[in-house]
Order: sequence, then C-alpha cells, then structure tokens
Amino acid sequence: MQKKVFQLLVDNTSGVLSRIAGLFSRRGYNIDSITAGVTADPRFTRITIVTSGDDEILDQIEKQVAKLIDVRDIKELSPGSSVYRELVLIKVKASAQERQGVISVADIFRAKIIDVSTESLIIELTGNQDKIEAFISLLDGYEILELARTGIAGLGRGIENVTYL
Repeated sequence: MQKKVFQLLVDNTSGVLSRIAGLFSRRGYNIDSITAGVTADPRFTRITIVTSGDDEILDQIEKQVAKLIDVRDIKELSPGSSVYRELVLIKVKASAQERQGVISVADIFRAKIIDVSTESLIIELTGNQDKIEAFISLLDGYEILELARTGIAGLGRGIENVTYL
C-alpha cells in the first residue's frame, strides 16, 4: 500500500465535498486526510486528499474523481515536486514545574505557544507529517489532553502545472 496526495480544483458549490466523500465511501476507498478551502477566485475550491492503496486502486480513484461534474482539475502532488504542510494544535497538561520542559521542546521545533493556563499549554506547529510525528513523540513524557490536526495542504512547485480556468 502506498499513499498519494491529490489536489482537486472544484466548483465552489454546496454539496461538492459531500459528493467527493460519497464517491470514496461508495467505492470503499479510504481518505487518510482531506482539506478544502476557497481559492483566490471565489468560484473555485481547492481540495487536497491523501489516500492510500495499491497502484490500481489509486489510478481508479484518480479516474473516478476526475469524472465528477464539479471537478475542474485533478493532479497528483508528488513529494519531490510539491510542498506539503499540516497544522496541529496540541493541548498539553503542564504544571508550573513542567512548563519549561514543554516550552523547550516546542522551541526546538519552532512551534508556538498560543495559550497558557495554570494547568496546560496549547502549542501550534506547522510542518510536514514527519516533523509533526517527531514532535508528538517527544511529548511522550507529558499528558496530551487534546490534539487537533488539519490534514495536509499542498501545492506543486513552480508555475508549470498551474491550472487557469
């Protein structure tokens, strides 16, 4: 099994995300991560989907998604020619004595402390999935109270594959 990242450019209409997710559900395909947001042109939404399967399944996913009426463009974002990022917010239980240790780990990863209370910290970190996984593993000695991940957002490098509609 391998993972692929697909970038879709779709019409910004109600129900488009539901139709795409429904296709995955009906066919039994898995969505590892999905992010969506309006582009610079408000008529369109950019959706980034991370999915996994063998080569045949991944090819089928690409073909099936491309057939959907709202989909204007679909591209594979390959790791070498694309930039991926993910955002994670982590609430860590930390007493006054533990706080400096958590802050030190956050500083190493260039994470931001965005909220402090008497018993916890909220940390914001942006990076690729490996960086986020490494950061979370270093917090192993601390109690993670809550964690929220956005999923991958990505763009291809350069201007060669930009879609103009």
